[in-house]
Amino acid sequence: MRFTKMQGLGNDYVYVNCLEERIENPSETARAVSDRHFGIGSDGLILIRPSEAADFEMEMYNADGSGGEMCGNGIRCVAKYVYDYGLTDKTSISVETLGGIKYLDLTVENGKVALVRVDMGIPELRAEAIPILCETGEEENGRKVIREPIVVDGMEYQMTGVSMGNPHAVFFLEDVKGLDIEKIGPKFENHERFPKRINTEFVRVIDRETIEMRVWERGSGETLACGTGACAAAVAAILNGLAERRVTVKLLGGDLLIEWEEETGKVYMTGPAVTVFEGEI
Repeated sequence: MRFTKMQGLGNDYVYVNCLEERIENPSETARAVSDRHFGIGSDGLILIRPSEAADFEMEMYNADGSGGEMCGNGIRCVAKYVYDYGLTDKTSISVETLGGIKYLDLTVENGKVALVRVDMGIPELRAEAIPILCETGEEENGRKVIREPIVVDGMEYQMTGVSMGNPHAVFFLEDVKGLDIEKIGPKFENHERFPKRINTEFVRVIDRETIEMRVWERGSGETLACGTGACAAAVAAILNGLAERRVTVKLLGGDLLIEWEEETGKVYMTGPAVTVFEGEI
């Protein structure tokens, strides 16, 4: 199997061109290649497939082999892959994901993609669609989760729920650098109120145009960056009156620019994509 290791702000995946390669068991393959000691080392596996609905399809798996609906950093690398490797000559492409079809604009420098702006679509805020259960364990149709109390490991937090094609719960804290995320992250991810588990963003507001974030990703643990998480964090900050509609999100791996258009309701994410190396396994 030929592969390419790529990363967006340190959120790294193993990419396989499934227009040419065939993978019998992608879940098992994801676990094997993601292992940072006995494998290639990554946050997961992303397969690039043909699509009848878009230019390409992105199929993603987390490091634990579970499937994922969407990955913001991952889809930017898909755009770089298909352009840099000559699968397309277009600088505006569409990519089918389980979180819907996404539209991407590519910035090309010296024949290679350097930056990608992704139309991430309209955020889903309804609790039952994220999904997040009420405290009673039931769903309330149409209800939004904004500054809602939740008890995790004996402490009460306030969460804001957002789906960007995958589920996110955002928490605003005074300090994120000192957070023991390895201890607390799994307790959020597997909390009973998240029937499909959850991606958890811990956010500190620096000013109305800048926030910093750490993320515990469902199925992968803490990662250096999460594109959909950055979008969810920016949306949550705006919903809570803490930020403007154009926000720089500072992650461990670097910065993403997130814009939430008032007119269309769409979220746009702009950031880099980098090829690390190619190989065969």
